[in-house]
Amino acid sequence: MKKFIPAFKGLISAFKDKSIRIQIVIAIITVILGHIIKLTYLEWIAVIICIGMVITLEMVNTCIERVCDLIKTQKDDKIAYIKDLSAASVLIAAFISLCVAVIIMTGRIQ
Repeated sequence: MKKFIPAFKGLISAFKDKSIRIQIVIAIITVILGHIIKLTYLEWIAVIICIGMVITLEMVNTCIERVCDLIKTQKDDKIAYIKDLSAASVLIAAFISLCVAVIIMTGRIQ
C-alpha cells in the first residue's frame, strides 16, 4: 500500500494544474454526452482509452515542462524544442481522440 501513496499524491497534485483540470472537465463532459447518446460497449472502450491517453500525456507534458523549467530558467532553444515536442504529444492524442469522436458520431448519423 505504501507504494501507492506517491501515486495518489501525484493525482492530487495533478488536479492543481490548469491544463490537466481542463482535460478532466472535457473528459467529464464527454462521459455525460456518452451517456446521453447511449454509447455502445465498444464505443465506451474507445472513449475511455482516448480520455486516459489525453490526460496521461497532459500529466507527462506538465512534468516535462516543470523539469525543463528547473534545469534552465532562461530561454534556450534545446529546452524549447523539448517542451514543444512534449506539448505536441498532447496535441496528437487530442487529435486522435477527435477522430474517434467523429467516427462514432458519423456512425450514428448514417
